[in-house]
Amino acid sequence: MGSLDFPLSDPVLIFGLTVIIFLVFPLMMKKFRLPAIIGPIIAGIIVGPNGLHILQRGSTIELLGTVGLLFIIFIAGLELDMEGFKKYRNRSLLFGLLSFNIPLVIGTVIGLSLGFSWAASILIGSIIGSHTLLGYPIASRLGVSKNKAVTTAIGGTLVTDTLAMLVLAVITGTSEGEVNFSFWLKLIVSTLIFTIVILFGTPLLSKWFFKNSNNDGTFEFNYVLVILFTSGALALFAGLQPIIGAFLAGLSLNRYIIDHGPLMNRLRFSANALFIPFFLLSVGMLMDLRVLISNPSAWIVTLLILISVVFGKAFSGWITSKIYNYSSTENKLVFGLSISQAAATLASTLVGYEIGLLNQETVNAVIVMILVTCVLGPYFTEKYARKLAVQGNLESKKVEKKPERILIPLANPNTMESLLDLGFIIRKAKGTEEPIYPLTVVPKAIKKADRQVAEAEKMLGHTVMYASGAEVPIRLLTRVDENIGRGLERAVIEERITTTIVGWNGKKSVSQKLFGGIIDNFLDHTNQRIIVAKLVNPLNTTDRIILVLPKYIISKPGFHNALAIIKGIAIQLSASIHCVIIKNSIEEYRDVYEKVKPSVKTDFFQINTIDSLFSDYMGKVRKDDLIIIMSARKGTIAWKPELEVLPGKLTELTSSSYLVFYPSESDEIDVRGTRGTELPKEVLFKKDYND
Repeated sequence: MGSLDFPLSDPVLIFGLTVIIFLVFPLMMKKFRLPAIIGPIIAGIIVGPNGLHILQRGSTIELLGTVGLLFIIFIAGLELDMEGFKKYRNRSLLFGLLSFNIPLVIGTVIGLSLGFSWAASILIGSIIGSHTLLGYPIASRLGVSKNKAVTTAIGGTLVTDTLAMLVLAVITGTSEGEVNFSFWLKLIVSTLIFTIVILFGTPLLSKWFFKNSNNDGTFEFNYVLVILFTSGALALFAGLQPIIGAFLAGLSLNRYIIDHGPLMNRLRFSANALFIPFFLLSVGMLMDLRVLISNPSAWIVTLLILISVVFGKAFSGWITSKIYNYSSTENKLVFGLSISQAAATLASTLVGYEIGLLNQETVNAVIVMILVTCVLGPYFTEKYARKLAVQGNLESKKVEKKPERILIPLANPNTMESLLDLGFIIRKAKGTEEPIYPLTVVPKAIKKADRQVAEAEKMLGHTVMYASGAEVPIRLLTRVDENIGRGLERAVIEERITTTIVGWNGKKSVSQKLFGGIIDNFLDHTNQRIIVAKLVNPLNTTDRIILVLPKYIISKPGFHNALAIIKGIAIQLSASIHCVIIKNSIEEYRDVYEKVKPSVKTDFFQINTIDSLFSDYMGKVRKDDLIIIMSARKGTIAWKPELEVLPGKLTELTSSSYLVFYPSESDEIDVRGTRGTELPKEVLFKKDYND
């Protein structure tokens, strides 16, 4: 047996360690509420040649890192919103030019003052000038993605990314030969020919290909890879960096690859799971903390670059906001969306270092800047996107009329009847003639599932008998899946479910606290209405419903619909409603409440915090009360950390039945900007959620 020597040289050991890093570090970042993109970079700093020297930045890392570099720039081109840019051309163009050129000038001046050459100084400026829409999914999740400030930042990304790639092309070209008339002529002609071939030739070829590919997923994926790496190779022949080819390839395929389509999902999965993390790891390996510790001038460079990017992005957003009359909140949201540095910044930094224009101090400074801005961007985005949402700036969407279908996953025969009773009540409250959909998910491999499926069908058979007594039609569902949560999600999509009723025992295991339970993951991956039920007492013994409405819940898109269902439940149970409003004014909620039908006898009670719900109010709850908490999914308006622990506290402090009601959300979240990463859904401080 061979000895284990460091740095690792065996490709299997190198690959094995890196995939462990890609699994563990994003989980760690999630626990610290940091973007996952930071994880591989920090890992590279720790295990790289300037850290513990467990890994070298050798051929394996460089090869896969280069593929990741091309992927991150290629997807940047694919994700650019061309239609949005055309629609808001003037403001996007103005903001993009300001957002790139102001930091470009500042960065160039800083570079020259620090003794860098003109070429290196301009490259530093262009690195600062680009930005990545890391916080955009947050704005999308909070329902303000159509706000004029958000569309301005999105459109500006097209300008900043294109200019950053253009500057990189010129700077790298000038660094490799004598700069004279012949050089410029050759560079301009070769770049022009290359650009025409990619931007005009690729769409023509792609149009023909996708018409004749018969939707073969593997065939289409391989075609895209051919376009990506052929474009990178042609860029080399044109005297340009391969990432210029990757960016142009992304632009040329932009209209042919649907953002949420299966091909885009395959590309994102391949890039995000493996190649982009390798690139981020390789970048982290370039950083040398010893330089920061031993050399005071390195801190000066770092601080100057940080100040320049913050000031440059803030000033450009401020000018745009003044010209187009954006509010202070919208101005700060533009800053949050444009401050994050990742894709183009990392690419330009790596290229600049490899061709000798940037030194170790500059690489350190840029990596620190990336780490800082990737924290600042999501924070400012969520903070001010929430304020816009609360101010009534939620985008209005045409809601598709769907049949009201109720899904009830069943796993415990002891709770089957109570969950079905709740389903019958909600079905009547919605006034639908659709059947109830009882579901069992068999968590076994398909070849070994026969016995489990038979047992599931036996339990489902009891639901038919029980439902027949209530004269409610039933449609039985069985899904076989290794993961119960995925089985639930499949059923919701395939059957077009609008409401899911899930039973819960009020407890979380250790693994659920680490990875999230089935219900948590189900909430994260669906937008439909979900009701989590812990039913202790028969529903027909309910005299009063205690309805808990957290702060800002009124701003949620599904609030009115959820309120109508709850009032319908009260009518059928002949129960009154005691409405407990947290922090918001009673008058505001009463006005909305009374407009929602049906009419129910209701009294209102206002408290200041969720904590006071337990300290001041729970003593007034009777055993036969049904508590209903109108809750919110993590990362959406009205969500706050206290809502996560509220059900568990109710289990400890009361013997009453309760429902946690999650209203339906708007459409699927737009994940543009999250290349190679996953954003945490809790990036604010606790006090920010309570403001």
